[in-house]
Amino acid sequence: MKKVKPGTSLVEVENQVLEFWKQNEIFQKTNKRDPKKKDFVFYDGPPFANGLPHYGHLTANAIKDSVPRYWYMRGMNVERRFGWDCHGFPVESQIEKENNLKGYRDVLAFGVDKFNEECRASVFKYAGEWQKTIDRYG
Repeated sequence: MKKVKPGTSLVEVENQVLEFWKQNEIFQKTNKRDPKKKDFVFYDGPPFANGLPHYGHLTANAIKDSVPRYWYMRGMNVERRFGWDCHGFPVESQIEKENNLKGYRDVLAFGVDKFNEECRASVFKYAGEWQKTIDRYG
């Protein structure tokens, strides 16, 4: 390991590493299936779609990410894919609050189709921030 020189910008080093990963498709290479290897399947609940990442998400992610990485390094195929954990209740509660809806009758008056569309749209409200955070997390 190289010694870090005084005055080195760690943000710049991080950005260089991220750019290297992106240009060289490092994650995609580790996710490539080899038909000669056995599969290891690990179902991990993805992040919540209706809020920003926080310490609790990142701690759990670090622990759960170590399992598929371990088995990948042991020579198995381990598909890892990013997705969303879209429990209806938190998303619906958020949309009800944003539109001052107080229950079933208010949702009907608002319009079920419109309500559902707002729920779907809210899932992607934080998508960019989550993707950026997970990419930086490695």
